Amino acid sequence: MDYKEIQNLIKLISNSNLSEFKMKDGDFRLTIRTKEYHKYVNAPQAQAQAPVVVSSHIPAHSETRTEIVSQEAVKQENKQAEAPVEVKKELLEIKSPIVGTFYRSPGPDKDPYVKIGDNVDKDTIVCIVEAMKLFNEIEAEVKGKIVDVLVEDASPVEYDQVLFLVDPKG
Repeated sequence: MDYKEIQNLIKLISNSNLSEFKMKDGDFRLTIRTKEYHKYVNAPQAQAQAPVVVSSHIPAHSETRTEIVSQEAVKQENKQAEAPVEVKKELLEIKSPIVGTFYRSPGPDKDPYVKIGDNVDKDTIVCIVEAMKLFNEIEAEVKGKIVDVLVEDASPVEYDQVLFLVDPKG
């Protein structure tokens, strides 16, 4: 199964009522879990395998944020008493285009790609999302100033999950 087929499978599953999808073909195994899955499981499963670094550019999905946003899915599970954060209408979102593990920097001893207060252009790399041992560089696809980072480093992220908030006027 190639990368494009996996992306199409992720899109199909995210548009369905499934909460979990598992596939096995010889040594190849694939598990995809949606946001609905985490409603039935108390603790997220950690990935213990060491990833292999391979870069590829995947555009991030962005749109104007007009609703109440709560912290990332992991914090929701671990700290359900947390109050949602209200977001101004003029802020733009940088979303994860894939399911994987979020990394703010290219390596453990490296500085983050972007910090709160940094200005970004449409082609600025803002983070990496590791999926199936591939490190995918995520571009901002918006222009503005980073005002919030909604995901902690090395945390699992869902497809279409908001990673950063950007002020286009910044």
